[in-house]
Amino acid sequence: MQHIWDNIRLKKIDVYIIGKFLGTYFFSIILILSIAIVFDLTEKMDKFFENDAPLRAIILDYYANFIPYYMNMFSPLFTFIAVIFFTSKMASNTEIIAILSSGVSFRRMMYPYFFSATVIVIISFILGGYIIPNANRKMLEFENLYIKKFKSESTRNVQMEVDKGMVLYMERYDLRRNRGTRLSLEKFDDKKLVSRLTAETAEWDSAYVWKITDYLIRDFDGLHETLRRGEKLDTIIPIQPEEFFITSKEAAEMNNMKLRAYLDKQKERGVGNIQAFEDEYYKRYTMPLAAYIMTLIGVSLSSRKVRGGTGINLGVGIGLSALYIFFSTVSTSFSVSGSMSSVLAAWLPNIVFLLVGIILYTKAPK
Repeated sequence: MQHIWDNIRLKKIDVYIIGKFLGTYFFSIILILSIAIVFDLTEKMDKFFENDAPLRAIILDYYANFIPYYMNMFSPLFTFIAVIFFTSKMASNTEIIAILSSGVSFRRMMYPYFFSATVIVIISFILGGYIIPNANRKMLEFENLYIKKFKSESTRNVQMEVDKGMVLYMERYDLRRNRGTRLSLEKFDDKKLVSRLTAETAEWDSAYVWKITDYLIRDFDGLHETLRRGEKLDTIIPIQPEEFFITSKEAAEMNNMKLRAYLDKQKERGVGNIQAFEDEYYKRYTMPLAAYIMTLIGVSLSSRKVRGGTGINLGVGIGLSALYIFFSTVSTSFSVSGSMSSVLAAWLPNIVFLLVGIILYTKAPK
């Protein structure tokens, strides 16, 4: 028991490594994001002036939310850079040799690394799942207003299962006028059509209440059919207008609970094109865990003293990080195209790079 406690308890060398790791991690974030903000500002300056974007909105609505979003997106890269940079310096100063020569095993030396990685994982998960979605909403609203409008106010050929056995079709819906045309609502009982409502126009009133005009209702009972016509009718359709306009970009605006509820609801409705939302949901669990994998690869790669020192290790580290991000993007593309499930697409980069990390760990100096 005492042996286990001695391994878990933090020692001076552990505090030293944790301080170096987290200090370098946050310093690299500040440095790289400062450069990114300068480039982004230079690129978008003309748009800000053309659309009269207020300075307060640029700072508070855009760049204040830009920072946590990209910090979290590139967290694996920042983790890798931090580990490679300070571990290479420790190796070049023969500190690694001194630690191992003092009787500390290579595995024990990695404890403070994984403690620091755990801090990053927790921060990344909380940011990505619960804080950044609200920040993304403000940032996307700013982009829609002052950079490039991507939110449409009308849609065509809406077709979805709005409730179990209830299929809605609407030829066109205009959000500004709150007016839909050529509505059709079919109800099925065990795949058997029991009623069909058609209407020339439909207006959303409140909650799930819609006002329809020039309607025709056909009720089916075997071979018997009953017709009902009328000019105006209030009816319940379990959908609201904003649900017609949700785009893949808005997946980033939902926190984990809302995103999970949205996915479940859309699956019940029979909506098939939700891969982008599934990718976003599963990535919020896999991306934070990449900190562990990048830490394993980084320590295994840079703990050996080599000619060229930090520069070579840093170059290799950045290359592997770029490869990880590229691999994640490619797997996401396969998911969106339907060639791969969203779960596999989200986990595949981590699985592949974990295997790379294990191989490098076995070859690292012990």
